[in-house]
Amino acid sequence: MIDLTLSPGTSTLTDRIRAARNYILFTTKYHLFHDALNKTANSSGSSEEDVKFDTVKASLGEHPEDTMFYQAYKQLYPNASRTFRRTKDEQAWSATFIGMFSTDRGGPYRDSITRICADLCSTRLSLFILCPNGRTNSGSNRDRWIPNVFPPNRPIPDEYKNQYRFVGQLMGMAIRTKNLLDIRFPILLWKQLVQEIITIEDIEAIDIQSFTIINEMEENIKQVKILNKYEESDANNDCDYLFSSIMSELTFDVISSAGQTYELIPGGFHIPITATNFEDYCIRYRQYRINEFHRQIEFIRQGLYNIVPSAYLSLFTAQELEEAVCGKGYIDIEMLKRHTDYHDDSESSPYIERFWIVLSQMFSEEQKKLFLIFVWGRSTLPNRDEEFSTNFTITRLDSSGNVDETLPSK
Repeated sequence: MIDLTLSPGTSTLTDRIRAARNYILFTTKYHLFHDALNKTANSSGSSEEDVKFDTVKASLGEHPEDTMFYQAYKQLYPNASRTFRRTKDEQAWSATFIGMFSTDRGGPYRDSITRICADLCSTRLSLFILCPNGRTNSGSNRDRWIPNVFPPNRPIPDEYKNQYRFVGQLMGMAIRTKNLLDIRFPILLWKQLVQEIITIEDIEAIDIQSFTIINEMEENIKQVKILNKYEESDANNDCDYLFSSIMSELTFDVISSAGQTYELIPGGFHIPITATNFEDYCIRYRQYRINEFHRQIEFIRQGLYNIVPSAYLSLFTAQELEEAVCGKGYIDIEMLKRHTDYHDDSESSPYIERFWIVLSQMFSEEQKKLFLIFVWGRSTLPNRDEEFSTNFTITRLDSSGNVDETLPSK
């Protein structure tokens, strides 16, 4: 029996199987995982928790405690390990919007998920921050949000730990019920969740400037040593001059992804970088950047594994896990067409054809998301045809009817 829950480096056989995850057919992994989800589900007809949301406070409040995410966290986290283990299309909670006189037949629930996700990828909470590329408007992945950074030698407060675990539990709920989450996290986060190795390239994907200085210095030192092969000069003296003239103000510290400065070793603020210790500095610098979010993501992973079986999850790639939680990242109009009913009309009707042309060719991806939120209360489509439980319906408006009475009610 192979234990796929073991950490990397613990078992050679487990590591080899994980290394081959890209070559294992997705359908094989999916069926194994799906069977495990069914065996560990905890629905049995039990009613959902009734979560009361103060949407006015969520919209106008200025504090993290006012957000939809925090309201959900306070009411759901204590029992989430039980109530989130639902089956496909089941609701993990029933949403009541205070003062809105809403009846939750699916619409308020889906809307609450959409608003919770919007809070996570915003400045209203301090769990996640926009990545450096996004803040400097440079490089790729500018829309990705990374875990906030905490001092490396201090424990993360318990309240933050639990909120990160709750984020992981929401991911597990999305996998089980197919109510996908519109969250924009970088690939390095998904890699750690499935125990893939995070690389320098993953860090540069969210912070294009992260290794610029040390890469340039390493290249300069390399060039100095090459030149000294052809000239009779002391390479050590030249390197010392390079550091004293160019790197004289740098010490054993690092600027984090959030902009704070931390020591890489005790007393690092007062230890200058020299030709002698530069290699040690580079090792410590790279180690810090690669492990900068490790603790935060580990709490997310604990929450995720609290809801879904961890054994089979490590067979999936980071990209496959992201798709299982967030969907494809774009609105598949052809799939939506396959799951659309036409009331008193057909797909070939002129106004139906015009509708699909506008939606597919004239709407941006963000506008398509807003359209889904308006008609369905969620911003993503299911990943596969078999995951649709309700079809989209297009109904012609009676010319004598009141337009306002046709607004979505569920």
